Amino acid sequence: MNPAVPVPTPETLPFWEGTAMGELRLPWCVPCGAPFFYPRRTCPDCGSAEIEWRAASGRATLQSYIINHRPIPAGDPLIIAIVKLEEGPRMMTNIVNVEPVPEDLTLDMALEVAFVDRDGQSLAVFGPVGSW
Repeated sequence: MNPAVPVPTPETLPFWEGTAMGELRLPWCVPCGAPFFYPRRTCPDCGSAEIEWRAASGRATLQSYIINHRPIPAGDPLIIAIVKLEEGPRMMTNIVNVEPVPEDLTLDMALEVAFVDRDGQSLAVFGPVGSW
């Protein structure tokens, strides 16, 4: 097994089922009405276990990033980023379809999700709007 491929847990399974279908899903707290990420059993704000999954827009903005020049497995430089989803939560992801140089990575740049296959697991990645 490739250590860079996530393994679904009961809490994350709806997320991974969504990515396999080309859909970015977020857990929403029913009592609070707020989305959150990462997936967990209870709402991080009110502690409720009443959670439902909804499709997210797939739009985000770049909040922070690093360029890993020594990715595992070895390959091209990898952009590891924190993006802020349009719905509010932040998530860690990879930025693709852009040169991995600071000159091409502007904070708050508009991004959109896409899905890439890695060893049978569909991963959500983001690229500049219109780059797909």
